[in-house]
Amino acid sequence: MTSDTGIDPSVPPSGTGCVECDAAGGWWFHLRRCAACGHVGCCDSSPGQHATGHYKATGHPVVQSFEPGEDWFWDYSTDEILPSGPELAPPAGRPEDQPSPGPAGRVPADWARMLRS
Repeated sequence: MTSDTGIDPSVPPSGTGCVECDAAGGWWFHLRRCAACGHVGCCDSSPGQHATGHYKATGHPVVQSFEPGEDWFWDYSTDEILPSGPELAPPAGRPEDQPSPGPAGRVPADWARMLRS
């Protein structure tokens, strides 16, 4: 782990979807992965905003997008995008066959009006 950033590249993600949404039977728009402990939570546009909730509960400030093809990081403590960072333990994103929003079968038909800005 790099003490200056709080990033531990060796920790795998907690799963393929938002931990809290999966536990509650909810859904998400996009996913974010904690770079310190691997917790996968939903983004701030999602109804649950669980990635931000994880930061507030743990103080782990850096997340990486958990969307296929995206590798940017976000630092909650500075509200800044970090265009690069270390390669984190695989997998680097949700399964490509999992839709966004997701997961399949739990997204309401009117999901777009439920997004947060």
